[in-house]
Amino acid sequence: MNHSNARIVGTVVYRQGDGPSAVIPPGPIDVEKTELDVTLSWADGDTRHSAAMPLDDFERYAREGAISEIAPPAGRR
Repeated sequence: MNHSNARIVGTVVYRQGDGPSAVIPPGPIDVEKTELDVTLSWADGDTRHSAAMPLDDFERYAREGAISEIAPPAGRR
């Protein structure tokens, strides 16, 4: 598993289980990548949220500029 930090800077939509789609608000997120999917975590006031999405969707959002990945500090790769 690969853990990093990023920022939501555009519209990023995820599906709430079998329910409706929701938008992740702009701001910092924690990212945990596996070979197949990505889990995004963020805070909204005192509440923590998380969403899983396929790795392909995450990479598309990053390519389109909606997610800005933050490089880890030197020596922490």
